[in-house]
Amino acid sequence: MLSEGVHSLVDSGNEVLLLYGQKRAAKPPDAAHPVGYGRELYFWCFVVAMMIFALGAGISIYEGVIHILDPAPITRPGITFIVFGLAFVFESISLWFAWRPFRKTKGRHGIWEAVRRSKDPTSFTVFLEGSAA
Repeated sequence: MLSEGVHSLVDSGNEVLLLYGQKRAAKPPDAAHPVGYGRELYFWCFVVAMMIFALGAGISIYEGVIHILDPAPITRPGITFIVFGLAFVFESISLWFAWRPFRKTKGRHGIWEAVRRSKDPTSFTVFLEGSAA
């Protein structure tokens, strides 16, 4: 359950970072950045990817190893199923909201072709992370 909680926390943080990256990328050019800030979006997507793998996967692996080495009996399995059920519902809703804008940019291309051609990393980052979750 701790792993699922960390995943939810990392996922929420990722969305905030992607929104921040979109806001920074929309800034107009200035003296320090004569061609604008558009590439910052790619940086923030990279940070999000690192958070997903480093924090999310790292804590999950750590918790898995700890519980294999020192197993404890399940005392209230109903709560576990409720948490996983709610996580499934929330992740499905998140995936639906990520799919809608991605579908518009995807056009007639397949999913992988659209990801490869896309100039907006936030749309496919959120979609791919949501589908993996």
